[in-house]
Amino acid sequence: MISVITGDIINSRNTETEKWLRPLKEALDEIGTSPKSWEIYRGDSFQAEITNPENALQHVIVIKASVKQVKGIDVRLSIGIGDKTFDSPNITESNGDAFVRSGEGYELLSSAKQNIIVKSPDAAFDEEINLYLLLLLIAMDNWTPKAAEYVRMNLKGNLKQVDIAKKLGITQSSVSERHKRAYMDEVRAVEDRYREQLKKLEL
Repeated sequence: MISVITGDIINSRNTETEKWLRPLKEALDEIGTSPKSWEIYRGDSFQAEITNPENALQHVIVIKASVKQVKGIDVRLSIGIGDKTFDSPNITESNGDAFVRSGEGYELLSSAKQNIIVKSPDAAFDEEINLYLLLLLIAMDNWTPKAAEYVRMNLKGNLKQVDIAKKLGITQSSVSERHKRAYMDEVRAVEDRYREQLKKLEL
């Protein structure tokens, strides 16, 4: 079983491409190399393959935090979980249930009015996790660039607040404030729950 992320940048034409493209590529590079593991196509759309589905939601959160460091920019993301039946050197030419579900989830994003969605072989799992995401997105969709920067650093290396304060050149109390405003504890709680529930599935 693998997971596939399909996404696109919201408001990509409202700012210079390089401003959001660089942080997006940096986040995708943590997944693997292009075009085998990820690929950007049609200008502002992209697809990525996560070999371990348990890591998919964390990668999605990192991608969102990366692009939201650019003011006015956001991202839509669909996680599809399933098998891979055709392996190509280019991810956009590979196929399988994970790819199909990721595409189906992506098509649902607009009508669901939700910027992150999960689609797996288990409807009960999807219902639970997507409800958590719907609530969590109330905070995530409203991250400021500074809050997004903090989330990106927090997830990237599991840095302590004192280390982040040094890197950003701000006080530890300021970092603590960003932690609260980003709802970082809630983000981690949902990500942990996703991992726990996914392990229980007989995929």
